[in-house]
Amino acid sequence: MIVMDLKTQLNEAMKQAMKSGDEVRKKTTRMALANIKQAEIDKQTTLDDAAVISLLQKEIKNRREAVEEAKKANRSDLIADNEAEIKVIEAFLPKAMSSDELRALAQTAIAETGAASQSDMGKVMKVLMPKVAGRAAGDQISAVVKELLAK
Repeated sequence: MIVMDLKTQLNEAMKQAMKSGDEVRKKTTRMALANIKQAEIDKQTTLDDAAVISLLQKEIKNRREAVEEAKKANRSDLIADNEAEIKVIEAFLPKAMSSDELRALAQTAIAETGAASQSDMGKVMKVLMPKVAGRAAGDQISAVVKELLAK
């Protein structure tokens, strides 16, 4: 089996969506590819899979915020649209890490850095983030680290 990079997977998904007439998938993958292209132009470099994953996670975060805003405005149509887009984007991300796995990695990172208090959180995050790489949301990671450092 040939392993495709994430951008190629997104391109293939967009082509499939165009053929099958799946508007949500087509629109979402096209938007993701446009954002990747824009980031590459801005940084004048080609993004690797880790950078693409980071960009996709940011897109999911934006959609979740939009869902919250739509709930406040009582707009069920917008909520459904954003949730459908989240599902499409999540299909391209690595399988999410369980909270137990995340906790174990965080404890290892704390031990590695010798962190003892909240002020050492930056050191821990620096070690932990590459290990978690796209399998957990940043706010979730920092919450676990904060909780463990508070003990």
